Amino acid sequence: MRPSRVSRLFAAFAGMLVLAGSAAAQQTSKSWVIAGAQVADGTGKPLRAASVRVEGDRITEVGNFRPKKGETVVRGDGLVLAPGFIDTHNHSTGGLERSPRAETQISQGLTTLLLGQDGGSPWPIAEYLQKRRADPPALNFLMLVGHATVREKVMGDDFKRAARPDEIAAMEKLVEQGMREGAVGLSSGLEYEMGSYSTTDEVVALAHVAGKRGGFYISHIRDEADRMLEALREAIAIGERGHLPVQVTHIKMGTVGVWHKAPEAARLIEEARRRGVDVTADCYPYLAWHSGMKVLVPNKQWEDPASVAKALVDVGGAQNITISRSEARPEYEGRTLAEIALARAVTPIELFIEIVRVEDPSIIGHTMIEEDMRTFYQQPWVMVSSDGGIGMRHPRGAGTFPRVLGEFVREKKWLTLEEAIRKMTSLPAARLKLKDRGRIAKGMKADLVLFDATRVRDRSTFQEPMLLSEGIEKVWVNGAMVWDGGKPTGARPGRVLPK
Repeated sequence: MRPSRVSRLFAAFAGMLVLAGSAAAQQTSKSWVIAGAQVADGTGKPLRAASVRVEGDRITEVGNFRPKKGETVVRGDGLVLAPGFIDTHNHSTGGLERSPRAETQISQGLTTLLLGQDGGSPWPIAEYLQKRRADPPALNFLMLVGHATVREKVMGDDFKRAARPDEIAAMEKLVEQGMREGAVGLSSGLEYEMGSYSTTDEVVALAHVAGKRGGFYISHIRDEADRMLEALREAIAIGERGHLPVQVTHIKMGTVGVWHKAPEAARLIEEARRRGVDVTADCYPYLAWHSGMKVLVPNKQWEDPASVAKALVDVGGAQNITISRSEARPEYEGRTLAEIALARAVTPIELFIEIVRVEDPSIIGHTMIEEDMRTFYQQPWVMVSSDGGIGMRHPRGAGTFPRVLGEFVREKKWLTLEEAIRKMTSLPAARLKLKDRGRIAKGMKADLVLFDATRVRDRSTFQEPMLLSEGIEKVWVNGAMVWDGGKPTGARPGRVLPK
């Protein structure tokens, strides 16, 4: 017998009620589950098949279990589930205000950033943090107090000298203020002009203040070129004398004269660690750095032809220096000093002097070798960092973490997948004292990334540095999905950490 029209309508209506009830159950369910993925828990242990249950902003169960009735289930078949990636050197302080969805960051699997790098931080720190709490970004962040920031506050334009005792005391008070307002440590950029005139004693005094409040010291060391090893010893000494942990950030052998000396740098750090100094480092996965052009000339004699000539020899020639941003001559952007000099019919030395008389443009220096980078990445105390950020005109701003997973793990096999993830998660979490992040375990915060280990890769290039990576499928921050299937969800659940 064929059903009547009324019975058919009733059946359809009943079905709609069931579907609506199911959807409502999923929407109102207090927990949800990721099932079918291979879990990398962040500690370096082998991948294992497991389900992960999340309730609110925390992981409540990890193991083999069945979803509860009404729970939303996210399938992770063929994918890897890892803790959210933590970037210990990021320059998105202004970017989070301009672009709080942070697409170039969350698309890499990043869920936490450390800001206030290279000696520069917002001031006052409390004001910046309060603004971000009121208008939160898509991901979490922590803030450092900048050595150069407090130095400028105290010394003003009269900074090209060693600070007096009373000035150091005033800086100490500012560091204390910054730490009290929420900073987690002291950063320095001793290769840059403001910080370069400081003595080691000055930095030790400020670092000691940060250390007394449980902070650590992270440094763009005084020289990453020919005097790198000497600068590394100074950074270690600052940690040792200041009685606080120290991190050498974006560790590198940046000029021809120190190529192949990464093992020597690693030995210095190992020796310090054996005698009880808590020293770690981070490294970005590119053979080119990004900075201001004046940094090429360590003696600051920017208009001295002999000094400029030596600087260009040290980096392997003018063809290795590309101008990435120039306000005075935007037509120079994307071109090397060698190319511009040839077109202008001047020498690279003459061109350099002409440019720095007007401005200090941003440059990219292709001055490192893969052998040294591999040595650093294979040290257990080296973590992954980007030295990038929102709007960065360097491919590391959008591609760092997928590049490590795709090139260094899958293609070159420098690292196992589990070890690479440890360097992106539990290792930086330990350095930042984030006890409830960086691992997949019961009770941890639900910062998570689901990705395809067979496909993940960076796409950003020096010509197109903003291209987003591939293979990062989903990202959650504090239990809320911020990235899904190649686009942001618009959610902005990020928090100021560690509180």
